[in-house]
Amino acid sequence: MARSTNQKLKLLHLLRYLMRQSDENHPVSVADMIAELARHDIAAERKSIYDDLEALRSFGVDIVQQRGKAVGYYVGQREFELPELKLLVDSIQSSKFITEKKTVSLIRKVENLANVYDARMLERQVYVRNRVKSMNESVYYNVDEISNAISQDRMIRFRYFEFTVEKQRQFRRGGAYYVLSPFALMWDDENYYMLAWDAEEQRMKHFRVDKMSAISALDSPRQGREAFEKTDMSAYSKKVFGMFTGQESGVKLRFANHLAGAVIDRFGKDVMLLRDGEEHFTVTVDVVVSPLFFAWVFGFGTEAEILGPADVRRQARDAAREIAAMYE
Repeated sequence: MARSTNQKLKLLHLLRYLMRQSDENHPVSVADMIAELARHDIAAERKSIYDDLEALRSFGVDIVQQRGKAVGYYVGQREFELPELKLLVDSIQSSKFITEKKTVSLIRKVENLANVYDARMLERQVYVRNRVKSMNESVYYNVDEISNAISQDRMIRFRYFEFTVEKQRQFRRGGAYYVLSPFALMWDDENYYMLAWDAEEQRMKHFRVDKMSAISALDSPRQGREAFEKTDMSAYSKKVFGMFTGQESGVKLRFANHLAGAVIDRFGKDVMLLRDGEEHFTVTVDVVVSPLFFAWVFGFGTEAEILGPADVRRQARDAAREIAAMYE
């Protein structure tokens, strides 16, 4: 590359150097900047560096001059602060739907948003190996394919699978394609789900994105918009436990007082808690009755009870008896 062409990249190289190599504890001197530019075959002198720093300030970069023992310059306010980057890394690590390989790749990209010193701190909190992760390497692209179909108002087709004991894919419907109208992507219990309208069954259904394969958009426009617009997305995941399907019902429950926090965590701060004596409270919520709902209630032992309706209480009793019978 000719020297004159390199010179045109001077500000870009200088900005990258400051972003990656400087912070309040590690200011860089003008001499450091000149040496860095020389590594890229770019000539610079002190006066031109001062002009470049002023140009970067005018562009909106927070270039701070530090005086005292360690004289130099550094980037102050950044697009992402270190606590925010740590939050992103933690979210990526804990996401089950992101494979181990993609997790490592994404975290490396997040580290590039920090200077080298903060990046080392991010590296120390990376614990990916042996975490429970998706085995579907294409999930990252599934999300993109579904998002594009939603934005283009198109139906999609896909195959849906589950794993056998031998950890092999076993496709539902004998491998036949599902043809549905996607409307939303939602995150629940560390997994990604697609909410879609099933025209054959005339209802909204959800599917684990990491268990979908061979996704493709169709030319047909989506159906079921009216049903989706009636769906309260903020309430959907509160009703559905572990994304298990079932009959939705208004259920009344009684809890020991110290479980108020657990109930609020599950159903949100707007849920109405009514005192029931000195040691208990009751709550009435809409839930999709499923084995996972009963498991959630049973997890609190005798400190949680389903009061009604009678058929849901009966289902809970039968489920508890079946489980107890296994241990007889």
